[in-house]
Formats: sequence, C-alpha cells, structure tokens
Amino acid sequence: MDQKNPTIDPKNGFNSKTKTFHSLRPPINLPPQHLPLTVTAYALSLQATSPWPRDSVALIDSATGQKITYSDLIRRMNSLAFYLRTVIKLSKGDTAFVLSTNSVEVPILYFALLSIGVVVTPANPLSTESEISRQVELSNPVIAFALNSTAHKLPKLRFGTILIDSPEFNSAMQTKPWFNQETYRVEVYQSDLAAIMYSSGTTGRVKAVMLTHRNLTSVITGYYSVKEETRTASVVLYTVPLFHTYGFIYVFKSVALSETVVVMGRFDVKKMLKAVEDFRVQRLATAPPLVVALVKGVVTKDFDLSSLEWVVSGGAPLGKDAIAAFTEKFPNVLLAQGYGLTETAGGAFGFVGREACRRWGSVGKLAAYCEAKIVDPDTGEALPPCKQGELWLKGPSIMKDPESTAATLVADGWLRTGDLCYVDGEGFMFVVDRLKELIKYKGYQVAPVELEQLLQSHPQISDAAVIPYPDEEAGQIPMAFVVRQPQSSLSEAEIMDFVAKKVAPYKKIRRVAFINSIPKNPAGKILRKELRKIATPAGTSSKL
Repeated sequence: MDQKNPTIDPKNGFNSKTKTFHSLRPPINLPPQHLPLTVTAYALSLQATSPWPRDSVALIDSATGQKITYSDLIRRMNSLAFYLRTVIKLSKGDTAFVLSTNSVEVPILYFALLSIGVVVTPANPLSTESEISRQVELSNPVIAFALNSTAHKLPKLRFGTILIDSPEFNSAMQTKPWFNQETYRVEVYQSDLAAIMYSSGTTGRVKAVMLTHRNLTSVITGYYSVKEETRTASVVLYTVPLFHTYGFIYVFKSVALSETVVVMGRFDVKKMLKAVEDFRVQRLATAPPLVVALVKGVVTKDFDLSSLEWVVSGGAPLGKDAIAAFTEKFPNVLLAQGYGLTETAGGAFGFVGREACRRWGSVGKLAAYCEAKIVDPDTGEALPPCKQGELWLKGPSIMKDPESTAATLVADGWLRTGDLCYVDGEGFMFVVDRLKELIKYKGYQVAPVELEQLLQSHPQISDAAVIPYPDEEAGQIPMAFVVRQPQSSLSEAEIMDFVAKKVAPYKKIRRVAFINSIPKNPAGKILRKELRKIATPAGTSSKL
C-alpha cells in the first residue's frame, strides 16, 4: 500500500476506503485557479520553455510543403487576433462557428480566437444544413469561419462569414498592429468558456458540450507532465479532424510540447504514407479504421516508414486481432490506445512509454488530473479492480455543461460515462461495451434514435430500430431493422437512399433487415440486445 495513504493500492491506485481509483502518474501542478489565463497563453508559455528555438517548425501543409515556424505562428496569431478585435469588433464571450476541413490556418484561428476570449465551436464540414442549423441554435454564434465549399450551409450571422481560404483571411494574418497589442487584449479567466463541442446524445439530438479554459489547460498539463518519459516525437501527423475533440485538444498539446505537426486536408492513405516518408513523421494520431487499413494494405511496401515510432489510436475501441496483426507487420512501431470523451476535454486514460506493449486491448492508465470509479449500474455500488461496471470520472477536465448536467453529472462532480469498463490489478483500463446506445462509425458518434425517428417518418415504414453492426474497417456501422407498412414493397436500397439524403455521410444506414415487429420492453424501450442477437452471426462477438 501507498506509504502516504495506506488505503491506496500502489499497483492500481484503488482506494479501498472510498472505492475510488487514483492516478499513479506523477502529480501535476495546475496554474492557480484565480489567475486570468487563456489556453492559448498557457500552451505558448510551455512552448517558450522548450529547448527548441522559436524558428523551429510548428506546422507543415502536407499537400504544398509550406512550413510555418513557431515565431511565424505567433506573429500570425497576434495579427489575426488584432484584426478580429479591432476591425471585426469581436468581444470576449462572443462565439465563433468554424466549419472547415483540416488546414494549417485552423490552428492559428483557434489560438487567435481563444486569446481574445472568443468561444470556438467547430463543426463537421460534412454536416447537412439542418444539422448545422441545430448546432447554431445551441451555440448562438455571432460569426462563422468557413471554406468556399462549406459557407453556403451557414445561416446569416451578426458579423457574417469569413472564408478561411480567401485573400481577406490571409491578409488578416499579416496585419501589423498599429498600436500596442496589450491595448486590445482582454482579461480571460480559466473558468470562462473556451469551446462548445458537439456530442450525440442517446436522445437522438446533438448535444452541446461546454469546455472552459481550465478544462483544456488541465489536459495539456497532463500531457506536458509526462513529456520526458515519452520522449515526445518532434514530428507528428494528425489523420483526425481538428473539429473533433481528439484533434482539437491535440492542437494545443502539440504547441505545448513544441511538436512539428503535419496537417492533411482531405485524408487519403497513400498521401498520408507519402507524408510520413517525406517529412520523417515519428508519430501518427489516428483512429481504428486507419490501423486496419495499414495492416491490410500492401501499398505500405511502397513507402519508407522507418521514421515511424508511435501510432496512437483513439475515438473507438481497437480489437486485439487488429493490434496483433499491426504489431506483427510493424514490429518497431508502438501501437497505443487512449480513452476520452468530449465531456472530459479529451484523454482520461492513456499510455506512457512502453506500457502499451504490456496490455493489448487496454486503453491505458488513469491520467494525472482524473479520479475514477467503476460503478455497478444496477445497485450504484462502487466496485474494486477486475469488476465490470459503468465508468465514472471526476477532475478539472470535466465539462461545464448545463444541458446534460441532470443526465450525466451526479453528486460531487462525477461524470457518468455510460461505458461498461473494468480496471485490472495493475491499473490498466479495458472498455467492455457501451451502456449508451451510440454507434461508433470510424470514430464518429451516431445516435440510433435520430436515425430511428427519421426512418419512422417514411410513409411506408411502420416501425424501425437501429443498432451497431460489427465492421472490421469502420468499427461499427448503423444497421436498421424495419417493419414495413402492409402491402409495402420498400427495398433495402430505397431505405438507405432515403436516409442518405437527409444526414451526413457517416450517419448513413449501411445495412437493412426487415422484421415483423420491433422487440420492446413493457415501457416501450427497444430491446437492442435482442436485435443484436438476430443481426450477429453465431460465434461472432458484437462487442467492439
């Protein structure tokens, strides 16, 4: 037992008195809570302590090879912030909607907006106009930043829409402040809102998750505290979108750790491999579908991947078979998984050093800024190691979110994740299944209820249910069980086409089965487990 606290097991961090798991990572020192501080200023202050000079490269455009140094990033950020404050007249507390694919301009935009106290709300550029309308309703932005190709989806806002791929935006990043920059700075507190992210709730409608500057700095501090142990790679490539919490938090993490980030616009496996070769990428931040693609793709033989040291997979669970195949094909590359939620501002569990080699299938150990409980979903009792239950999390990274407080936040600030998990005897966590009913398609969250409501709106459909169906490449795909109206001859293709026209591509129904009735409990809740038994072939696990 821990000598300082004899009730805490030093092997797994479990406190036998409080039934709580504590982190075994070195403790972190967060900035004093009362101190005015933006996540922008905090990340740059950590970068300033780096042994790397300010003329080291911060961002690389994989398509053009354009390189932006840290000194140039800071100059462009300050110029853009000055422009947004003095020309556009944005104020602290305003919200900016960002609808863009990945580019080297997006991180600069994030840093500039947050430095002047503007709340960032990034969204998927593939979203439909109706989906964007819902997000705009939730976040109430006064301005939008978009691309020529996405701007038409946006409603009229108070300060309009600025195109990121326009001469105006490029010029704004080159503007030289005509008076002392300190005169346009605002006092932003860590408790102030920094970002509004979007997460699909089990009610079927997208949910706004509110993250403060304190939430984000907590996660960054956690990454920074283990940078010596991980010997952080100097060149990283993100295949994850920067509008997703995974990519969003990594932008700030990379600056804090002085990493060089290779940014890809539209993802393509061959172009990614070429970027690894050309820029000697050492670390990939990705999701399970790419790991599977790397394992199965013969095209990897055409590229020099010898610089690659780490592949970090997140967003959805990765099966042991995929891990084994990856390790066999790339014996010199460490493959690690992590676990995090939008509501926790990113990673809550992860690996440090070569821990990843020891526990295949695990998502790592508890982050330094978190506490955890494994709770019996039926009795509410907190459980010891090696027992399965719902994961609860607590700490300074937990969201500030009035909309979902009643459903997911319980007494004393604990967040109910809705995920069935267990922590083993050495403190490694494993995700068994989701108590929530979300479908994870290539890392994207898809709410079954939203699709069910859409299907039920079809005049020839009597009833419908949607479940996750196992898929090696995507992780899970949305599968619909449909009860047709009498005399209807509605086909599988017609149903998929009907849904595809109304939702973003990742939400498409990709498999359909016809059924006489949808199994439900007495209260009318769909018995999805019964449908999974029907859908999944005998002997095949549906737990992904």
